[in-house]
Amino acid sequence: MRRPAGTLPRMVIVMAPAATDSDVAAVTAHIDAHGGQAFVSRGVMRTIIGVVGSEDVLETLDVSGLPGVTETMRITAPYKLVSAQNHTRRTTVRVGGVPIGPDTFTLIAGPCAVETAEQTVAAARMAKRAGATLLRGGAYKPRTSPYAFQGLGEAGLRILSDVRDEVGLPIVTEVTDSADVDVVAEHADMLQVGTRNMQNFGLLQAVGAAGKPVMLKRGLTATYEEWLMAAEYIAQRGNLDIVLCERGVRSFEPSIRNMLDVSAVPLVQRLSHLPVIVDPSHAAGRRDLVVPLARAGMAAGADGVMVDVHPNPESALCDGAQALVGESLDELADAVATIPALLGRTSAAHLAG
Repeated sequence: MRRPAGTLPRMVIVMAPAATDSDVAAVTAHIDAHGGQAFVSRGVMRTIIGVVGSEDVLETLDVSGLPGVTETMRITAPYKLVSAQNHTRRTTVRVGGVPIGPDTFTLIAGPCAVETAEQTVAAARMAKRAGATLLRGGAYKPRTSPYAFQGLGEAGLRILSDVRDEVGLPIVTEVTDSADVDVVAEHADMLQVGTRNMQNFGLLQAVGAAGKPVMLKRGLTATYEEWLMAAEYIAQRGNLDIVLCERGVRSFEPSIRNMLDVSAVPLVQRLSHLPVIVDPSHAAGRRDLVVPLARAGMAAGADGVMVDVHPNPESALCDGAQALVGESLDELADAVATIPALLGRTSAAHLAG
């Protein structure tokens, strides 16, 4: 097979779970000494070292005798660290102790935007009653219109932290600027990169180095490969705790905001070891379609669903038309309690007790 111009052969070195920092350093030094470039990514269960170099470098590089090395493998996919080729089993990412992965189903719910402390705690309690084990809420809100509500910023982060303490749900919140990564990471249990920033490579590198799990939403017009290459930027900074979120792609149909690409769930799960969840709220943009699309994502094998809830959608400052409340939230709770179990998954809510 002819290699595309500008690319280099790739290799992955898998370290043993008990490998020490000294073992990893010895391997990376060996790679550097032989003309390769090493990228270390530390997951919950193991450390992976990605290697990029010329064909001659990879053909002659031998690390099999170094302490802590369990195996080496050549990777044909352009995204070597997040590729399924280097993982015999799909990854489980833990967010504040809550698992997102192939054996469980995780509901993430909360207000699209943090408006007040009262609104946020009410939405968090609604989410928890529906079976959510993670709270989503936006403190920084990138909007199409510069005149729309842009979020409360750091004040919103403080509200989320207080609500986490009161309700007991770890926080997923979006970061929109690399300058804000540190302050968001101080408050959040998981950093979200939104669809508009999927290819903001400086931001991807910054969240990758922040030491927190990352949720990466698919861009509005991104291919699967572009999405996974964006995840590779995060992994290359030492972070394999990445969850991919399909939130709909732009189509020609005006009656919905975006088209939820359900085929992304099984296909990307074959291409990558990372968990894949769906966000039907931001795909549909309308409440009556959220639960049917959530059911479709569950049936397709999604590792989780993320939805908007709001105690009073009519007064919401952001995306009230898609927020679940009352009967629609009850319908979602019923789906979460039944559909994943049919596919052999355990609810993360059940594991939480």
